[in-house]
Amino acid sequence: MSTRQADRGVIAPTDWKRPGVRWSARAAHAALLAALIVIGLGPMLWLAKSAVTPTQDTLRQPLALWPNGLDLANLTEAWTRVEIDKYFFNTVALAAGAWAVQLLVAATAGYALAVLRPRYGKVLSGIVLATLFVPAVVLLVPLYLTVLDPPVLGTSLLNSFWAVWLPAGANAFNVLLMQRFFSNLPREVFEAARVDGAGPYRLFWSIVLPMSRPIIGVVSVFAVIASWKDFLWPMLVLPDPNLQPLSVRLPALQQFVELDVFLAALAISTLIPVALFLVFQRMFLSGAGLGGAIKG
Repeated sequence: MSTRQADRGVIAPTDWKRPGVRWSARAAHAALLAALIVIGLGPMLWLAKSAVTPTQDTLRQPLALWPNGLDLANLTEAWTRVEIDKYFFNTVALAAGAWAVQLLVAATAGYALAVLRPRYGKVLSGIVLATLFVPAVVLLVPLYLTVLDPPVLGTSLLNSFWAVWLPAGANAFNVLLMQRFFSNLPREVFEAARVDGAGPYRLFWSIVLPMSRPIIGVVSVFAVIASWKDFLWPMLVLPDPNLQPLSVRLPALQQFVELDVFLAALAISTLIPVALFLVFQRMFLSGAGLGGAIKG
């Protein structure tokens, strides 16, 4: 009975055998897939096309495929004259530091709450969860004042990458995501490791982290993309233009450069998020980390 229920769908098996119904369903699936591709990839493909298209062609025939040929000089001019290389490096540095801080805080906090299970772990989890209901704009002024005059360091963090890296670690969503994943790991593996003499640090480094590759990939993508597109906070704490990322500098440079060069700069700025998603897409669907730990 369970197998029969699992085979049920919108179209009954007897109707699916009819050629008209089968071909109509496949045509609807193909149309839906094409619409999703156009909606999802259309803007990115248009940006890639416009990055190597002269301005006049983009304005006159925005959907035409290079009516007067390619203009690859747009990429070179955006990289050199607009100094996209400098702002690109700033963005990479900010994203890498924010990723490292978020991964460190989320992994260790999730491990402590889910695996070590302190006495007041449920209370701490509730407090972390409650912070998700606080609007980010409410914390903007207190956080800025803290960065302006840190209580321990005694020196301002303005115009320093640390002003972006350190606040990025306070991400309750990633902590709860890690905690949820760690809670579903088989505790038999932890008990066996403790019997073999593994302490908390060895358990975290040698057992938990190798089993957590999928969630590390998910958190990594979230952290890098969030840092890559962040605009307001870097603009506040990095007033020096030489330290600002692409998300802050590109809107400021838009009025000073041609449209084709600006679109080329936008296309360059999307390379890392797209490449990162393609790399970690395999990790989303992979269970090798968990499977290998259980077999071992």
